[in-house]
Amino acid sequence: MGAGGAGPAYGVFPVRRVEGLWRWEGDGADLAELSRLAEPFPRRGPDPEDVESLLSEQPEEEDFEEIDDFDDAMQAWDARWEALMWAPERTVGAVVINHLGCALRQWLIISGPERGRIWSDDRVDEQDLTPLLDGDGQPVTFGRWYRDWLEQAEGGTPPAGTAVDRTSDRTPAS
Repeated sequence: MGAGGAGPAYGVFPVRRVEGLWRWEGDGADLAELSRLAEPFPRRGPDPEDVESLLSEQPEEEDFEEIDDFDDAMQAWDARWEALMWAPERTVGAVVINHLGCALRQWLIISGPERGRIWSDDRVDEQDLTPLLDGDGQPVTFGRWYRDWLEQAEGGTPPAGTAVDRTSDRTPAS
């Protein structure tokens, strides 16, 4: 597993030793704050009311006469959105382990009460990180996540309660 390779979606990101340090590699792997892996992963992200409020303020192109004015407003809004949704504190205690396409990722929680579980990252679609749940609404562990993929890859029928990937209706980017 540490070498990465075959796995759900575009595969599991590899762990590499670079300049004497271990790190994950892959699209989005750099989002993890490796120096903060020992800190507990926060179950809760930004206040949903803050998210909704900021989304309601998102500029609309038709509200601007000049495209440059819209671009400036959008750039300012994006900076506020990034500060709210992409703050490094949101993902302490976790590493990105794979990419689903279209900037959708999955995280393995390393520290805290969620340790060993997989969380989905749909922030690119204006959603906070959420735990990956199985068909019974139970959190999916790394072992379960990988075993379910192995069974599907082998062509077998997944066991009852197979992990439900909320992004499975998406087509991976070409």
